[in-house]
Amino acid sequence: MSNSDSSIQVKLPDGTVKEFAQGVTPFQVAESISPRLAAASAVARIKPVHAVSTATATNDEAAMYAAENPQAERLVDLSTPLTEDVELQLLTERDPDALKVVRHSAAHVLATAVLELFPETKLGHGPATEAGFFYDFYRPTPFTPEDLKAIEAKMAEVVARDEKFVREFEPREEGLAHFKAENDFMKVHFVERFTHEGEAISLYRNGAFVDFCRGPHVPSTGRVKAFKVMSLSGAYWLGNEKNPQLQRIYGTAFFSKKDLDDYLHRLEEAKKRDHRVLGKQLELFTVSEDVGAGLPLWLPKGATIRRLLEEYILEREREAGYQHVYSPSLAKVDLYVRSGHWAHYHEDMFPLMDLETEQMVLRPMNCPHHILIYESKPRSYRELPVKLAELGTMYRYERSGVLSGLSRVRCMTLNDAHIFCTPEQIKEEFSNVMQLVERAYRDLGITNYSYRLSLRDPANKEKYVDNDEMWALGERVLREALDGLALPYKEGRGEAAFYGPKLDIQLADVMGHEETYSTIQVDFHLPNQFGLNYTAADGKLHRPVMIHRAIISTMERMVAYLIEHYGGAFPLWLAPVQVGLVPISERHQLYADRVQSELQKAGLRVELDSRNEKMNAKIRDFTMQKVPYVLVMGDKEEEANAVSVRVRGKGDQGSMPLADFLAKVAALIAAKSMDL
Repeated sequence: MSNSDSSIQVKLPDGTVKEFAQGVTPFQVAESISPRLAAASAVARIKPVHAVSTATATNDEAAMYAAENPQAERLVDLSTPLTEDVELQLLTERDPDALKVVRHSAAHVLATAVLELFPETKLGHGPATEAGFFYDFYRPTPFTPEDLKAIEAKMAEVVARDEKFVREFEPREEGLAHFKAENDFMKVHFVERFTHEGEAISLYRNGAFVDFCRGPHVPSTGRVKAFKVMSLSGAYWLGNEKNPQLQRIYGTAFFSKKDLDDYLHRLEEAKKRDHRVLGKQLELFTVSEDVGAGLPLWLPKGATIRRLLEEYILEREREAGYQHVYSPSLAKVDLYVRSGHWAHYHEDMFPLMDLETEQMVLRPMNCPHHILIYESKPRSYRELPVKLAELGTMYRYERSGVLSGLSRVRCMTLNDAHIFCTPEQIKEEFSNVMQLVERAYRDLGITNYSYRLSLRDPANKEKYVDNDEMWALGERVLREALDGLALPYKEGRGEAAFYGPKLDIQLADVMGHEETYSTIQVDFHLPNQFGLNYTAADGKLHRPVMIHRAIISTMERMVAYLIEHYGGAFPLWLAPVQVGLVPISERHQLYADRVQSELQKAGLRVELDSRNEKMNAKIRDFTMQKVPYVLVMGDKEEEANAVSVRVRGKGDQGSMPLADFLAKVAALIAAKSMDL
C-alpha cells in the first residue's frame, strides 16, 4: 500500500482496499460500507501496514497511538482517527474480543454508578474477565446487599443516558496532580507504574465520570445492554495485608438479555454441580485443617470411584502394551537438576529436605524416575517402543489462593506414562495414544472437548530449552501426526512444556470453561540430558525419542470433573453404590439380606438400609445419594423371588424377577452404558 500526505488506504478482511482521508475513523469506514454494519460494530481491530512515524502525526492523539506499539495488531475505539495505512476489521457481537470490550465498558458503568451513589469512594481498576468484569473500590464503609441492588439500578440509569465514551489525553504531571489532590492513591499508583515522565496519559470520559484507562470501549454506555451485578468480595490493595482492604464488586455483561439469561441459568446449574458441594453431600471426600490445605482425604465412596477409575485405565493400558512400574515419591535434588526441572520448575516444587548426607525433594514429575528405569539395562531397537506407565503420586507447591477441592491440590496421582521409541515410531505411537484417549472419553461419557497444540515462544530463552533444531523437528512431527489423524486443533504459542511441544486435550465444564486434562508431549531433550540410547539395526547406539502422556489426568482432577459432569449421578459402572435395598418392614429383613448376598456375589456394590424408618424415607435418602437403582421388597417380592425396581430419574418401574434384574445390570456394566 501507499498513500499521499492527506489520504490513507484501508484494507478490509475480504481483501478490498479503500482510500480515505487521513483521520477517518473505523465508524466512518463502517458507515461507508453499510449503516447496519456501523450500528452493529462495537470496536475495531487494526494492524498498521507500515511503522507509524510520530513525525507525520497531526495531533497529540495520533502521537499517543503511535507510542502504543504501532506495529502490533490491536483493538481501538470506533472513534479512533486512522493516520496510517491499516488492515481493519470491524468487530460485532459475534467476536469474543468485542464481548471483552463490552464488559470493560460495563466496569466503567459500574464505577460511574458507585461514584454517583457513594461519592466518597476511591477507584482501583476494572478489567474484563473470562466471566464478566470487576471493579476494585476503597470505601471504609462496607457495601451491603441492598447497596448492590441500588448500584445495579443506578447502572441501568447510566446505560439509559447513553453517554458517549470519549478518549481524552492529559499531560502526565497534570493527571498525577489531579489524582493526588483527590487522594486517589490507587490511580496515582497506576499512572506512576504504567506511564513515563513527559508523556500524555489516556483517560476515558462518559458524562461527568473520568477514569485513567487505555481502553478501548464501545461507543457509548447505551451499548451495555445486558448486565448484572453478581457478588462482592474483599481484597487487599496490591495483595498486601498491610495495605488498605478494598471491596471488589463483580458483574457480568452480554450483548443480549437472552445471552445473559442463558449464562445465569448455566451458573445456577454449575452451582448445583460444584464438586466441592456434591463431594460433601455424597460423602466422597473431605478436607481437614489438621492435614493441610490442598490435601483432601478420600472417603470410602469417593475412594471407590477413584479405585474404579484406576482399575479401568490400568486395564486399557495393559491391553495397549504398557508395562506398569512403581517409583518413589521423592529423590535427590541432583536428579531434578540433571533433568532440568529444578532450573525450570523449582518455584512450583516444595522446599528441599536436608538429610545427613544428601538433599531430597518431593517429586513434581514422574519422568526422571521412568528414565532411570529405562536406562537400568541395555536396550535394543527390537524392544522399542518401551512403554512405562504408573499411577504416580506427585507434589506441587500450589499457592493457597488457587487451591480448590479436588481440582487444585498439592498432592496428586497422575495417570502417567512415558513411551521410549525411535523417531520413525513417533507418528504411530502418537496415533495409538490418541485412540486410547478417545476410547477413555467415550467410556466416561465425555463429549465436550477440543485439541490444542501447545508450542514454545522462540523469544523466551529462559522458559524453554534453547535448541531451535529440536523444537522445529518436534513441532513438525506433531503437526504431521495431527493432520494425518484429521483432528481439528488450535495452536497456543508459548504454552509448551519447557522441553518440547505438546498436544493438550481440553475439557469444557458446564460454563464452557476449558482446562487441560489429557496431554501428549514429544521430548527430544530429556533423552539427551540423560544420555539415553538403544542399539539400532546397524549395531550402533542411537538416541530414543520420549513421549510423555497422561490419558485421564490426575485422579483428583478427573474425579472432580466427573462429579460435576454427571452432577453426582454417576453411570452404573462408576457409581460408588449401585443398588440400594429397602425392606418394607422388619419381617422382610431376611429376604433383603438374601438379595444383598446374591447381588454382592455378582460383583455389585450394594447398600441395605435396615434402619427402623418408613419405606419412603429410605427411598428418599437413596435418591438424595443419587443411587442408580433402589430395590423395594415386601411380601409379593419375597414370594416371587423378585424385586420392585426404582430407577434414578425415572421412578418406579414395577416388579422384576431378581435373576432378570441381575442380567440387566450386568449387561449395562459390561457395556459401560450411560443409560440405566
